[in-house]
Amino acid sequence: MSKATEIRVSRWYFGGLASAGAACVTHPLDLLKVQMQTQKGKNISMLKLTGIVLKNQGVMGLYNGISASLLRQLTYSTARFGIYEMAKQHLAPKNGQPISFFMSAFLAGLGGFAGGFVGNPADLVNVRMQNDVKLPPEQRRNYKNAIHGLWKVATEEGVLRLWAGASMTCSRAVLMTIGQLSFYDKIKELLLSTEYLEDNVFTHVTSSLLAGGIATTLTQPVDVLKTRAMNAKPGEVKSILTLVVGTAKEGPLAFFKGYIPAFARLAPHTVLTFVFLEQLRINFGTIKV
Repeated sequence: MSKATEIRVSRWYFGGLASAGAACVTHPLDLLKVQMQTQKGKNISMLKLTGIVLKNQGVMGLYNGISASLLRQLTYSTARFGIYEMAKQHLAPKNGQPISFFMSAFLAGLGGFAGGFVGNPADLVNVRMQNDVKLPPEQRRNYKNAIHGLWKVATEEGVLRLWAGASMTCSRAVLMTIGQLSFYDKIKELLLSTEYLEDNVFTHVTSSLLAGGIATTLTQPVDVLKTRAMNAKPGEVKSILTLVVGTAKEGPLAFFKGYIPAFARLAPHTVLTFVFLEQLRINFGTIKV
């Protein structure tokens, strides 16, 4: 086969590796986002919050929960990217045309739901480890790492507690995966259909930046509710409805708390994930005949 006709496609695990690599860079922003979302009453700005973390914990305080963050990406993102990519490749028309956007969104939603469910335990520990910094010493959970956190939750609160907030995690993952994967593929397809752009890093960055903005807007209300449900003490949240009502009492903008750090974290995370993913695909992907 000549080099010019080679088309390389992703392997099922590339998405998890790319997301884990991106998480190493963006974790401090994720930590600040979680702490802003769990604020009740008086709001502290992102800059002031950064200062508090640095003063109390030092630079490494910004990397609290990194082990849980990596475990989350290696479970959640491996599942959602794997299902989406494999299904997309299997259902793609033989004439080389891409699948329809609606089918793409359906597959992304399916992958996102599965990824959200699989990744929920690591996500719960991730949220708790990140929020530990701002709690008084006597209220801290003090998980040493992700595995220790999973063990502590399972033994002290029961195994089912690992899936606290799973309905919101899965809902968010569905919206996130549609926003990131489906819109990324569609935007990239539209950009490549013009005569000005080629399949290169600039196109990948542009497509992923726009997809990141769409994904943030779609997921932010669910993300706020998910974070609050996971961070609650046992029995504090009686149902999703009470959580929604409680948050709504703070005003409609309460559902978009932490939007700026969420976008500031998700945009570079999405860009880095897709840049890494495309490089893995181009250099190590399987050749499609």
